[in-house]
Amino acid sequence: MSLHGLLVLDKPSGITSRAAVDRAAKWFPRKTKIGHAGTLDPLATGVLVLAIGQATRLIEYVQAMPKVYRTRIRLGGTSDTDDADGTITVNTTADIVDESVVRDALTRFVGTVEQVPPAYSAAHVEGRRAHTLARQGEEVKLTARPVRIDRIDMREYLWPSLEIDVFCGKGTYIRSIARDLGQALGVGGYVTELRRMSIGAFSVDNAVPLDVDAAAAQAKLLPLTTAVGHLPTIAITAEQARCVRMGQAIDVDGAGSVAATDEAGHLVAIGTVANGRLRPDKVMVE
Repeated sequence: MSLHGLLVLDKPSGITSRAAVDRAAKWFPRKTKIGHAGTLDPLATGVLVLAIGQATRLIEYVQAMPKVYRTRIRLGGTSDTDDADGTITVNTTADIVDESVVRDALTRFVGTVEQVPPAYSAAHVEGRRAHTLARQGEEVKLTARPVRIDRIDMREYLWPSLEIDVFCGKGTYIRSIARDLGQALGVGGYVTELRRMSIGAFSVDNAVPLDVDAAAAQAKLLPLTTAVGHLPTIAITAEQARCVRMGQAIDVDGAGSVAATDEAGHLVAIGTVANGRLRPDKVMVE
């Protein structure tokens, strides 16, 4: 039996995203294709979207969705990994920072900002992963790149612990925010807890833990259309769907990128409409 869809996994702390995917693979028939959208650090928990079967071809759309993180930052120290899993150096001379000062500093990280990824990250340095170089004791020099941070809400602050919610776009490192906030305050900072609350419409409220059985996991599979919910949807006939699956263009109304669905609401293709013609860019096998 072939299964296709998206599954929201609540990744536990202490394992890699790849290990979580490997453990989830037991829920599906052998040789089922499984991928994931948006790697989480071993320390992090929360939303890890698994793509099953044909959904693996839609991962790029999930990765581009806005994300919400809840994190606890400890001020007054630094970490070589920018989180609690690394080697911690306590700033013994750090003074307590007033809440108003922290709030003001947080505003500097909202908008399109230049951010340097952590040395221990999946960012590439001359074709190699930064974390690989760092673990080999090599110096890692990463350049800043623009990321979008839409909002930062302070949930709780009691020196030296700060809890915030971060609403952001693709490629944002929460560990970098902790590090840079600590630097801005002159005391240092690193992540002690990190939980991804959502990616687009995929939320922890609908996530499954790793200890459920196969039937429970499969029952939570979401349709392929969930990955492209941000696109306008065009319903096409069975004959049009046949043509599209053969790579042919069809006559439709609309313009721009669209998701084409059949009469049952199943995703047929993602394509571009121009001059009244839909040309498929990515086709789902029937």
